[in-house]
Amino acid sequence: MDLSIVIVNWNTRDMLRDCLASVWAGLGDLRAEVWVVDNGSTDGSVQMMMAEFPDLRLIANPDNRGFAAANNQALARAVGRHVLLLNTDTLVHGSVLPDAVRWLDDQPGVAVLGPRILNRDGSVQGSATAFPSLYRLARQTLGLHKREAPNAGQTGQHRAEVISGCAMFVRRAAMAQVGLLDESFFFYGEETDWCRRFDRAGWGVVFVPLGDITHFGGGSVRRLNHRRDLMLTEGTVRLHAKHFGRMGGLACFGLLALFNISRAVGWGGLALLRRPQAAERARHFMGVVAGFGAAWPKARAA
Repeated sequence: MDLSIVIVNWNTRDMLRDCLASVWAGLGDLRAEVWVVDNGSTDGSVQMMMAEFPDLRLIANPDNRGFAAANNQALARAVGRHVLLLNTDTLVHGSVLPDAVRWLDDQPGVAVLGPRILNRDGSVQGSATAFPSLYRLARQTLGLHKREAPNAGQTGQHRAEVISGCAMFVRRAAMAQVGLLDESFFFYGEETDWCRRFDRAGWGVVFVPLGDITHFGGGSVRRLNHRRDLMLTEGTVRLHAKHFGRMGGLACFGLLALFNISRAVGWGGLALLRRPQAAERARHFMGVVAGFGAAWPKARAA
């Protein structure tokens, strides 16, 4: 088997339908299998898949087990020599799937390949990023960071610290050495942790401008508003606690608390001056601050 494609779904039926149609159209001559792990959807996703895509391999969970745990369910059973983690809010174009498999076959030292990702309007989306270090978080909190071009302006092939989990090709041999995704991460941070583990084990993590795959963004988390930021905070703090110890986690937690408090105060002040959209942003950050205590990572099974 050349490629195992693994998609986790939670209440994104219509996007999932389009995604799956594009996957099947883009397989070419690959020997491939397509897995979908449904995390307790209530929007008819499972019924749609059973009726319209009888050849896919479906795992239907009774509840939402999180992104990492759901992916691992399929990864443990997939048999392709390479795997692709793919979000439901994506569309596969052209020959990106066979091209990525051929590239990985020619580069045996690379564990993770990130293809070119496009926004809805066809512009390039940032999909190769840096680890969210304390230094970078501090610059963000102080407002010293600059808005970077996608992939830090690099358009050619280059090593990356993190490849976006929206479309991530992974070599099975590397995965067998490093292990599956860490299930203590519920929704954010798991691909960052995985890329760091591959890198520390001596494998390459590389962005390659082959493609394309459109990533619309939002998907399952579009409705979560400030809860999304709390989940992102929890994942980022968990990353630092795992890789730099409890003090690293506490430092990360403190920086992110300062960031959100400062933004709540700043946007609140602008709201008093009746600046456009300031009240909405102030409410958002106040919601994050109000729930911030829950962002400290809770113990979960690894």
